[in-house]
Amino acid sequence: MTVNTMRIIDRWVGIPLCFLISPFCWLADLLRGARKKTPDTSRTLFIELSEMGSALIADPAMRKLRLEASADIYFVIFKKNYKSLDILKTIPEDHVFKMKADHFFGLIADVFRFLVWCRKKKISTVIDLELFSRFTALLGFFSGARSRIGFTSLHDEGLYRGNLVNKTVRYNPHVHVAINFVSLVNRAMGAYQNAYATVAVPDEELQLAKAEIPVSATEQVRNKIRQLYPGWNNEHVLLLNVNASDMLPQRRWPPENFGVVGKQLLQQFPNIIIIMTGSPAEKDYVQAVTDMISDPRCINSSGFFTFDELVPLYDISSCMLTNDSGPAHFAAVTKLKVFVLFGPETPHLYLPLGGNAEPFYLGLPCSPCVSAANHRKTSCIERPCITGIHPALVLNRLNTYLSQGK
Repeated sequence: MTVNTMRIIDRWVGIPLCFLISPFCWLADLLRGARKKTPDTSRTLFIELSEMGSALIADPAMRKLRLEASADIYFVIFKKNYKSLDILKTIPEDHVFKMKADHFFGLIADVFRFLVWCRKKKISTVIDLELFSRFTALLGFFSGARSRIGFTSLHDEGLYRGNLVNKTVRYNPHVHVAINFVSLVNRAMGAYQNAYATVAVPDEELQLAKAEIPVSATEQVRNKIRQLYPGWNNEHVLLLNVNASDMLPQRRWPPENFGVVGKQLLQQFPNIIIIMTGSPAEKDYVQAVTDMISDPRCINSSGFFTFDELVPLYDISSCMLTNDSGPAHFAAVTKLKVFVLFGPETPHLYLPLGGNAEPFYLGLPCSPCVSAANHRKTSCIERPCITGIHPALVLNRLNTYLSQGK
């Protein structure tokens, strides 16, 4: 299913279902004393289906719950996004339910499988990381968990999903999403008792763990680079990630801008090569940019590296220029310097954790135009927030960084 189809279903099917089920939910919570009892976090399920990057942003929150509450952590995510959750291996694979979303009837079948799985795992608490999804609220209720923690709009209008979440946290659109995620965990651990997250989240609680990369994995990636570019003599590797997911295609910086940047960097720095990254499905799009750069030291690697090889690739590279998308967050588990182009989103909420990410962001009066309130959908076609980032601005910063011997 397409992202837009999911949005339509979530609205036109999700809202009526939440309305119809809410009375039964209220009665069940009343009989179980769910709203008064402290959550039992011993077997906690996190729900984050659709965003690969968010699975990494949520990692500090999950580690906090495991460390401070000795919780056994579980997770449900769309199967196509699972690899992002596996990067840090915080959650064992047998604790993860991978939900298929290729077509509607397959999704419905997996929902019933999920309900059985939750009862086998004896899930006691659900923490819904999604921003006001009715589908995940329904999953949380039908999981059978007594405590269901998630975001509420509180006094804001809209974003209705009934009372399926019985321990709410007011979503704050003015702080980083990672802070909101940790606030959900604080609520689960009883740090505060109402929807206002009154407990501070210090910077040390937002530290992202680094991936453990075997030497063999690094050497394998080096050998594959030599397959792509036999003349490679350990020159610095610069990565360009020119595509972005179909969830928000407006995040894509114009491909010709990547072409200008790549061509000029290769002309100025003889000691670098450029590797263009992407999935097999993105190969043609990436090849078009590779052709614009038109230099033998620029190689299209779309589909060549497996997902498991991306982290070692990031680890041995000098820097990456990328659209605001999953790879920016995947790279955050390494020491790689990442330059992220933000347009309809904002780095104030979604800058990758880890301390090595630097944004390019114009901050126009209309920015950000996507948010939880519109389920991250925009109809803007001109996209001046992203097209207005001039290649000269990006080149100046990258020139400075690379000139410093990085």
